[in-house]
Amino acid sequence: MSLEAVEQYFEPYGLSDRIHVFHESTATVAEAAATLGIDPDQIAKTLAFDVDGQAVVVVASGLSRVANGKFKRAFGKRANMIHRDEVEARIGHAVGGVCPFALNPDVKVYLDESLKKYDTLYPDAGDTNAAIRLSLAELEQYSHPTGWVDVAKETN
Repeated sequence: MSLEAVEQYFEPYGLSDRIHVFHESTATVAEAAATLGIDPDQIAKTLAFDVDGQAVVVVASGLSRVANGKFKRAFGKRANMIHRDEVEARIGHAVGGVCPFALNPDVKVYLDESLKKYDTLYPDAGDTNAAIRLSLAELEQYSHPTGWVDVAKETN
């Protein structure tokens, strides 16, 4: 159902044809990068957090990790990921298909500064085998973020 919701979400914008469904998994950054044949850091991964009962997703570059200190400065709370058994009910997509599109109405989206180093990014598209190619400007436009945050640290 989630893939269909994302396809319907992009239909009015004429972008649903950019969603690609693969035989291989795109559920993890490594799998998505291998399937798409791109640098893993170009994957726009979407992480689900609970901030005082509010469901929040942060979209960050594929190889970055959330820095607890930065997260606390941005949100006033320590990073508390939503338990994987609750993700689909709270966010609207199952683990492995979480993306910043076609979310439950109360979910807030934030884009991390780590994304700004790429012109083209590949977020998931609501399924463990689907992704969409978007420019950074398109990702910002269509994810309707509450804002930009700096919560990620680079990993080597």
